[in-house]
Amino acid sequence: MRAAILGGGVIGGGWAARFLLMGWDVRVFDPDPEAERKVGEVIANARASLPGLTDGPMPQEGRLSFHATISEAVEGAAWVQESVPERLELKRKVYQTAQAHMGQDAILGSSTSGFKPSELQGCASAPGQIVVTHPFNPVYLLPLIELVTTEANSTATIARAKEILSGIGCHPLHLRKEIDAHIADRFLEAVWREALWLIKDGIATTEEIDDAIRYGFGLRWAQMGLFETYRIAGGEAGMRHFIAQFGPCLAWPWTKLMDVPELTEDLIDAIADQSDAQSGAHSIRELERIRDANLVTMMRGLKARDWGAGAILNAQERRMPGPPRRIEEIEDIIVPVLTVARAVPLDWTDYNGHMNEARYLQVFGDATDRFMAIVGCDESYIASGSSYFTAETHIRHLDEALAGQRIRVETQCLDGAGKRMHLFHRMWEGERLIATGEHMLIHVSLKTRKSSVPGPVVAERLGRVAEAHGALPTPDGAGAAIGRR
Repeated sequence: MRAAILGGGVIGGGWAARFLLMGWDVRVFDPDPEAERKVGEVIANARASLPGLTDGPMPQEGRLSFHATISEAVEGAAWVQESVPERLELKRKVYQTAQAHMGQDAILGSSTSGFKPSELQGCASAPGQIVVTHPFNPVYLLPLIELVTTEANSTATIARAKEILSGIGCHPLHLRKEIDAHIADRFLEAVWREALWLIKDGIATTEEIDDAIRYGFGLRWAQMGLFETYRIAGGEAGMRHFIAQFGPCLAWPWTKLMDVPELTEDLIDAIADQSDAQSGAHSIRELERIRDANLVTMMRGLKARDWGAGAILNAQERRMPGPPRRIEEIEDIIVPVLTVARAVPLDWTDYNGHMNEARYLQVFGDATDRFMAIVGCDESYIASGSSYFTAETHIRHLDEALAGQRIRVETQCLDGAGKRMHLFHRMWEGERLIATGEHMLIHVSLKTRKSSVPGPVVAERLGRVAEAHGALPTPDGAGAAIGRR
């Protein structure tokens, strides 16, 4: 399959990246002499991020080419995506040239964020080919495409447009009735207008406005949208109760946007009935649990990036007491060292309802990292060019760990001589032994990537812990291998 991209800016480059990484050959036209570099940089970002959204194999990447004319670019294309500046005369001129050289069965989609398709179809030689396919940046990651059509578009064209968009991983939201700025941008415009007033009136700064969104309702909207969120807010009585409780405030002077529809019984019935159809299969308690699991998953993802709400979680975590970070913080060195103390997150459970086996390795890996820091192999030591690499791991799964349960890991050092670090971790939930992890690590030079002797401080501290733990009994399961018992 072949796609033509007319306009290689931020949006056009994003379209090129999505089609290309989904296996389409992509032909780009943009008169900008820097277009090849700019589009290439967007595609490089997409290559680093888009494949991470799937746990399955990606299709083989298509072929990318740049062309000096629109007629060359659209030759043989099944899909032509226009992303030129928002000037109606310019768009119509591009369509006239493109339609003179593109196939009769090809679809011409416009990335316009404001024009209606009927405006774009005016003066076109084949208006039925033209549809609005409004994306959101970055196009290669965000799935929503607002597909806006008119009576000029045949049922077959609309069906094919949906099929192609779905085939490249998008969600075509079909607007059967055109309106300026479609659906999503009308919401954005309302928020944008209110934000400008809040700044002008000295109520909030740009950062405070962004914080209000990214730390609060933005997270809820990201996983449930507007009406499903408000359905939960209505409690067990649902959407109708929410409207009855909060509807009157629409008449209060809370915002600069005061032109709101009257909440007639017909409108209330329509909203309540649509909400029932959308979400009625779940009870409020079920929706709350779905919401909570979604929020935990998103916020933990942000936590790993130390961004937005995730940065707040990290800051709170640093303030909370936890396992020792330095050897001086260990009260009793002759017993196994506490290296992990945490709860099992909601997004760590699998189809059996307990902690996924990969998370056992993650917990034991975190325990190893904490033990390394305790003996001096911390961030500064690693930055100096030395570290430990894991050579062998053996995990025994002895019992289940469920979401919300508080687990801890106690680490015993079996050997710390020379280049070796031999650790044995026990994972507990209360007095219940859940799993053990045995790990052999080798000290390496990060410059040569070969084994090396640890620095004197690390060697002394590791030796001290290993000597103290040498008086402990050999742990049950140490040295075990997989096999019949």
